Amino acid sequence: MLTPKIFRFTDLDQYRTAVRNLKVEFTPLARKISAEQVILNLPGCDINFAKSFPRIADGELAENCTAIGFSMDDGFPIRFNGVERDRAAFVMGSGGAAYSTVERAERKFTSIIFTQEIENRGWPRKGPNWKMFETSIVAQHRLRELVRLVLSTSPKFTACEVADASVAIRESLLAGVDAAFAEVVDARWASRGNSIKQFKVFRNIQAVLSGNIGRPVYSEELARELGISVRAMHDAVQRYQDMSLHRYLRLRRLWLVRQKLLAGGESVKACALAFGFWHLGDFARSYRLHFGETPSDTLVRSRQR
Repeated sequence: MLTPKIFRFTDLDQYRTAVRNLKVEFTPLARKISAEQVILNLPGCDINFAKSFPRIADGELAENCTAIGFSMDDGFPIRFNGVERDRAAFVMGSGGAAYSTVERAERKFTSIIFTQEIENRGWPRKGPNWKMFETSIVAQHRLRELVRLVLSTSPKFTACEVADASVAIRESLLAGVDAAFAEVVDARWASRGNSIKQFKVFRNIQAVLSGNIGRPVYSEELARELGISVRAMHDAVQRYQDMSLHRYLRLRRLWLVRQKLLAGGESVKACALAFGFWHLGDFARSYRLHFGETPSDTLVRSRQR
């Protein structure tokens, strides 16, 4: 039977994405979460509905896939690839493309991942970053309703009907995306979000940080390794994460300390110093403000587990 899998999370530290072919790393912007993932895996494509939480998220699509994403509600705008947009927008990535988002409020969205790259439909050519498009509100509404219909109808098919139903559902999804592209309008904001040069700078910053996950990386060292100015790094981070370079690095280091404390191995002081927090009082205040508990509480809880 075509039965969606449902995952719910209320514990920030236990949150894991079950979406296939999309690697996502995140830094939370909320103490508590109420997240949900509804995933329907079909031959040739997956439908992923998510109720998300405030966070910074960076994603990278697997090779040989094409993905379409769009919101399922209207609310506080999501900052996607440096541009804030809400209604009548959708995004597309293909063949290893990457994206960056800042989600400052709980939102609902869908990603449809086709497990072979889509070709010969007149969709835009792939690039290193996901592309943004503005379509009509009617076309966006159709996509939303189609997803709701598929997720509510799919469990009703018997085992004998699954193969035929899967092919038909995939074709309906492709037709829905075709219609959204057919009604795309030329929008200056979308062109800004689709630019590559500054996005490449931001991705290079992320690559250096990911390669040094066990220690702090400071702005001067980062600029030297990338061969650019601190100002250029600040501008890229400000655009894609909507915060200063200093705050971005600090938030990341706080999250890494938490991961280390949750492993239960070292003292609070050792974990803090390992990631560049030399003023332990200031570190403890920032940690409690961000996660709603003291570093010592996190360490004790991890050891009790």
